[in-house]
Amino acid sequence: MEEIKNPFPEPERTPQEGAAAPQPGAPEPPQASPAPAAPPPAREPAPAAPRTATRLWLKVLAVLYAGAIMVSLLVIEKAATARKARPADLDLKQITGMVPTGKDAVAVVPVYGPIYQSDSARSWDRGSGQTARKIDKLAARKEVKAILLDINSPGGTVSAVQEINAAILRARNEHKKPVVAVLGDVAASGGYYIAAACDKVVSHPGTITGSIGVIFSGANLEGLMKKIGYKPEIIKSGKFKDIGSMGREMTAEERRLLQAMIDDSYDQFVAVVSTGRNIPADKLRSEIADGRIFTGRQALEAKLVDVLGDTQTALDLAGELGKLGKNPRVIRDTDPFSSIFSILESRLGLFGGGRVAELVTDHPRLEYRWQGF
Repeated sequence: MEEIKNPFPEPERTPQEGAAAPQPGAPEPPQASPAPAAPPPAREPAPAAPRTATRLWLKVLAVLYAGAIMVSLLVIEKAATARKARPADLDLKQITGMVPTGKDAVAVVPVYGPIYQSDSARSWDRGSGQTARKIDKLAARKEVKAILLDINSPGGTVSAVQEINAAILRARNEHKKPVVAVLGDVAASGGYYIAAACDKVVSHPGTITGSIGVIFSGANLEGLMKKIGYKPEIIKSGKFKDIGSMGREMTAEERRLLQAMIDDSYDQFVAVVSTGRNIPADKLRSEIADGRIFTGRQALEAKLVDVLGDTQTALDLAGELGKLGKNPRVIRDTDPFSSIFSILESRLGLFGGGRVAELVTDHPRLEYRWQGF
């Protein structure tokens, strides 16, 4: 019978290099089992946290605690010594005539920067309404025996200045609280207007003050508008309705009308200074109230201020008028946000931010303001 050959012959296996070829008929060697995997390395224990910092803080606290105990013992000893040294029949009221209860004080109200009205309800804004309400609030407090106005302002709009002036008169006449003004770098025009309503005025020798007068500022941009092709169209009910418009030149009749307004506001200014400083109105008009500015020393000669000094001088004077004596206790009724936003405003002012905002919102207005500020 003929042998049938396999049509799919198996490929010949070649022995590996270095290995002996298996003998025919010998059993195949058993296959080696895979080597076991090496165990993972053991984790080293984390080092203990150092206790040096904790011990240092404990030592610091112990030293502070011991120091506080020593200071307390010294204070107690000093108080006991002073109590023994004081005569038994000593009456402190006989020394000053009147000793405050510890709550009586002089309230300080700052008036910084231009004076304008504000429709904001935020307490840190500096509108005339906020300042007037602060004066009214402090004047109504029983422990406030006098008010000190710290003025550093070139003035502002007529109505805003008069609003603060009215609050000062209410404090003096209705609440019977003396009011003292201290003039800072600048207290001119409207800044001096509110100072003139106070009982006493203290000024630094180099303060810029005075500038008694009124100004109405506007601008004529007609030529600029023509260059850029802008032509405003005005529809009005009367010939004076657009008085002060920037789009055209002011007429002679409009100028006379505005001058009459300025003269009336000027008469009000002169009357306030004449009454507050006891200077005849005619003398004010002829020698002082023509818009000129004074140093504090010149203002003293012109009887616009009472004393040359600083803030402490004004505080002592307010304390004496309020029957508290010199160096009285001080109340500064300020909102906690006021200082923060004042700092931000002053920092932005370094880059011209405040001036830019003023120019953007600027419009013609009647002002008791010194333009040199």
